[in-house]
Amino acid sequence: MMKRTDSAGLTRNSLVDPKRTALLIVDVQNAEVSPYIQENHPGYYRQVTEQVVPQIRRLIDVARAAGSEVIYTVIESLTSDGRDRSLDHKLSGLFVPKGSWEGKVVEAIAPEEDDILLPKTSSGVFNSTNLDYILRNLGVEAVVVAGVLTDQCIDMAVRDGADKGYFMICVSDACASYTSTRHEQALSAFGGYCRVSTTEDIIAELGR
Repeated sequence: MMKRTDSAGLTRNSLVDPKRTALLIVDVQNAEVSPYIQENHPGYYRQVTEQVVPQIRRLIDVARAAGSEVIYTVIESLTSDGRDRSLDHKLSGLFVPKGSWEGKVVEAIAPEEDDILLPKTSSGVFNSTNLDYILRNLGVEAVVVAGVLTDQCIDMAVRDGADKGYFMICVSDACASYTSTRHEQALSAFGGYCRVSTTEDIIAELGR
């Protein structure tokens, strides 16, 4: 099985060890299925609710059964007024207050009691949380990424994770962006940093 300290024979298609793998679910939260999203991005809303969430539900179930870690991130400030947000989030007007409904994971895939949930205030989960520290403490070598948006927070997670030495996998049909063009262009752009896979392939790999 793969060893991060020894890449001999390791390729993008090498099988992962489920017990050294984490499923990272990025920003699948109520803010992404809110009335504003339904009105302004109806196609994206349908894709998240009808495809992404059900696929992630399947990934969670097989990951738990295989002994993989399930880790969630959400965009949510650590303060009620958002003063801790990154400059980019402030300039972009992106604000999810601490403890708000918008910051909760979508109920259909909500974390269980012992899962890890990391609030963040930047696009890059490795930049504004202690995810790297946590993964290393858990002995994780491979990270399977799913969620939204493909061309923003997923992109950052994949690139930064790869640079930090993790074997990154992006589940293409368990991710979404506001348009299919943006989604496909992102997969093409960061594909060199990860293995782009499908829900069916990951389920087969973790459950083998």
